[in-house]
Amino acid sequence: MSVEKRNIPLTILYELKLAVNKLTLWLWIKLGLVKSLLIVPFEGFGNEKEILLVGRVIRDNRIGESTPEDSIWRNIGRMRRRFMSVVIPGVQVKAQFLDKEYVVKTDEEGYFEFKIHPKKDIQILARWQQIKLALIDQVIRNQGEVTAIGYVFLPVGNLDYGIISDIDDTIIPTGAMRMTEMLKTTFAKNAHTRVPFPGVAAFYKALQKGTDGVESNPFFYVSSSPWNLYDFLNELLQIHHIPKGPLMLRDIGLSRTELISGSHSEHKLAQIRQILSTYSLLPFILIGDSGQEDPAIYLQVVKEFPGRILIVFIRDVHASRHASVKQISEELNELGVKMLLVETTLEASRYAIGKGWIMEEDLADIAHEKVEDEQA
Repeated sequence: MSVEKRNIPLTILYELKLAVNKLTLWLWIKLGLVKSLLIVPFEGFGNEKEILLVGRVIRDNRIGESTPEDSIWRNIGRMRRRFMSVVIPGVQVKAQFLDKEYVVKTDEEGYFEFKIHPKKDIQILARWQQIKLALIDQVIRNQGEVTAIGYVFLPVGNLDYGIISDIDDTIIPTGAMRMTEMLKTTFAKNAHTRVPFPGVAAFYKALQKGTDGVESNPFFYVSSSPWNLYDFLNELLQIHHIPKGPLMLRDIGLSRTELISGSHSEHKLAQIRQILSTYSLLPFILIGDSGQEDPAIYLQVVKEFPGRILIVFIRDVHASRHASVKQISEELNELGVKMLLVETTLEASRYAIGKGWIMEEDLADIAHEKVEDEQA
């Protein structure tokens, strides 16, 4: 049976989904239930020759910021609204960068993507550049201006290395291997009450500073969480003082060829390849966990980009994976890259100090924060 024939049912389902979305949007607009729109830019990245910025146009769900006092039901309500997004397809979005304007159209799922290639090399003066975004088309009555500011990371100064980190069960406990626990954690808590593993923020800040004390080493967060959680994860990183960096999530909805768009490993590999290709002269540290496929994904990265990976740190969160992690570790050793399985952030910190990747004086801050986090 051909691939085309195997995918016919999914294609039909996808077209049905698009028709339902289109009808729903039309009804909501007619009934006045779409009162305002949002451009949601996801933090982008680039170099002196090219910039990538992705985002989405949706109905304003009025989620707002969380507080430590929010009830479980309030958290559940917010999370429900995140996953009940009404997307705006087929509308034009304008980007303004360095006095030049660029226009793209949102796709069937409301996503837009700017790939900007200025005629002259960008003069990089600051790590984070602003791109002004505006919705060109009128979708609802009394729409007014719909604008946003997109932030794009550009490398500045002397960089020691870059860091690519997973999020779930790497930065914050999620229980991704246990569906009930994961759902309870995701929906019942918020960015304040979801607490990172002890010492993570201080360790990541030390990596960001590297050996010169300047917070210039770039962070990239590659996760299989859906784009619906973008604002939540961004808020979580800010609240817990974890270094700012592009969040690269994925669309997990039905596509023309798959019930769930893109697998966990395919998504992560594609994003990591793009990062390493954009910063082709920069070595990287990879950080993940043993709960899902991070060790195998990082092994593939090392094979495809020889000489580019300094170390692979894997947080030990699932004892049943020890045998497979050990096997992958041995393969990595043969390729000249060490994979360190650690139970605590402090173990990774000590190893990084021993290799001269972070400053020794930062170890005290990491140890102090770890104790405070554990007590809290």
